Amino acid sequence: MHKAGFVNIVGNPNVGKSTLMNQLVGERISIATFKAQTTRHRIMGIVNTDDMQIVFSDTPGVLKPNYKLQESMLAFSESALQDADVLLYVTDVVETPEKNMEFLEKVQKMKIPVILLINKIDELSLSPDPSPKGKGSESPQQKLTTIVEKWHALLPNAEILPISAKNKFGVDMLLKRIQELLPESPAFFDKDQLTDKPARFFVSEIIREKILLYYDKEIPYSVEVRVERFKETEKNIHINAIIYVERDSQKGIIIGHQGMALKKVSTEARKSLEKFFAKPIFLETFVKVDKDWRSSERELNSFGYNLD
Repeated sequence: MHKAGFVNIVGNPNVGKSTLMNQLVGERISIATFKAQTTRHRIMGIVNTDDMQIVFSDTPGVLKPNYKLQESMLAFSESALQDADVLLYVTDVVETPEKNMEFLEKVQKMKIPVILLINKIDELSLSPDPSPKGKGSESPQQKLTTIVEKWHALLPNAEILPISAKNKFGVDMLLKRIQELLPESPAFFDKDQLTDKPARFFVSEIIREKILLYYDKEIPYSVEVRVERFKETEKNIHINAIIYVERDSQKGIIIGHQGMALKKVSTEARKSLEKFFAKPIFLETFVKVDKDWRSSERELNSFGYNLD
């Protein structure tokens, strides 16, 4: 008997979906930073054993779109509701259950197994308690019970598991439960395949991750990366990448004084790429202005957001 299926991860921005994905797959497949709206694509990570294949999908955080890029991100999230064998809906200990009810109502109607994951439970003891000392102050366990009850009222058919993806608490238990829920099926992908994305995708994501980490305000959200050259030999990989921004002023910020900011991003990206590919990397980065790329269907399609 062989089991295989699609386990799709959905939820609002910044609840820890990408961190969970990386823990479940055992590899850094998705960008995971402290900033919201980090994931823009639907990214698959594949776990294989002799008698099982789990195809996990990380998706962008659910939001009300303000421009074409966010429309594509929402479409990726909604597509994950269509082809899942098991759905993982991720929330955390501070998010209000009523957030994005329109998407949640779609989850309520699903007939497949839904596992609601309350992430970041390690932060419960750190969260401020408004009650005066000695007058009904809640313990972390009581706070968690209150959260579980609220979510159970909204998703009565879902299994609820408290986890801490960052600390890997509850992740092994979740993986065991997923294995139990998978349908019998042959594998969908080759058993040595880790993801559905090509190498160039991970190059652009790693560069974008460094930009998310080292720049503030609107800059990371105005940036896209395209790999123009990826030439791999037995000994090394030569990469040319273009960082696109929307305005000349953003180009100046990305490059920085005497090119120092861009140099830092490139150096840190090269180190991560060498770890990812296990080879020496020669990386050249350039910055170009492409006005309103986030609102252009043609440009977004060229970046792989598939709005057609």
